[in-house]
Amino acid sequence: MKEIIINRKKIGTGYPPLIIAEMSGNHNRSIERALEIVETAARAGVHALKIQTYTADTMTLDINDGEFYIDDPNCLWKGKSLYKLYQEAYTPWEWHQPIFDRCKELGIIGFSTPFDHKAVDFLESLDVPCYKIASFENTDLPLIRKVAATGKPMLISTGMATVAELDETVRVAREAGCQDLILLKCTSTYPASPENTNIFTIPHMRELFRCEVGLSDHTVGIGVAVASIALGATVIEKHFTLSRADGGVDSAFSLEPEEMRSLVIESERAWQALGQISYGPTEKETASMRYRRSLYIVQDMKAGDVLTKENLRAVRPGLGLPPKYYEVLLGKRIKQDIRKGTPIRWELLE
Repeated sequence: MKEIIINRKKIGTGYPPLIIAEMSGNHNRSIERALEIVETAARAGVHALKIQTYTADTMTLDINDGEFYIDDPNCLWKGKSLYKLYQEAYTPWEWHQPIFDRCKELGIIGFSTPFDHKAVDFLESLDVPCYKIASFENTDLPLIRKVAATGKPMLISTGMATVAELDETVRVAREAGCQDLILLKCTSTYPASPENTNIFTIPHMRELFRCEVGLSDHTVGIGVAVASIALGATVIEKHFTLSRADGGVDSAFSLEPEEMRSLVIESERAWQALGQISYGPTEKETASMRYRRSLYIVQDMKAGDVLTKENLRAVRPGLGLPPKYYEVLLGKRIKQDIRKGTPIRWELLE
């Protein structure tokens, strides 16, 4: 697979993972807070910040009952209509330019998730460097074609999608002009539980679709995200807030600044640890070889004395014969006087 480059940031197994902070509705309807989220995310070390481009009217219908009303007792947003939820969570379109400008000033990638064709046209007018497709839209093939036709890199969350659906989505995206595709393993529950995250899917997805694969993670904490790096994830997306105590539609499963900083640090450490298949001492381990166990004389001995369990032991350091020769040496005679603390060698034997 060829490497993907977004605003000079290289994405692939040969590079540290791209960390994306998702603002979503955590701006709490304040442009000042939105810009503070950008600044705080940049200080935490993220490489990109993502917002969402929609209005309540482009997402659903203004109906307050039936299937348009959230009554699931386990849902974070129980008691709201879909329309009211999106009214509360959406990022005003006039905020997009200042948010993206602040991202550029701080050296991070600013981009968005469009939810309809008008949103794509609007984002193209702002010259975004890439696009994200949300899990709930990954079967919206007209939208996939519209975004792919821009020729810009696409990140597609895979939540709920079957293999057949993903195959169709990937094929349509590539046929429509997408050359740089990243699939994001995702579990579309909020928050998601670790046991339902199934990150073993990541290497399978990479092999199946021959593209970069990352994780859009809705679990609490950073453990799942860091673990995904070991399975080949090259992109990590996590929701981000200034403080969960401030509330907000996605705050319950969003990282706070210090947690995001930890994710940036630990995900890079996990990537560094992957290395390659390796046996034997590394260059850095060579000096430690001397502290292996080896066979030593542990009592003063005279020429002609016999080696026994009382005068021969395996101890550190490792300057004598390896312990595997212990039984072979028992009963052998030494040919010279030897002081306690002498490493045993073949030339000391009769």
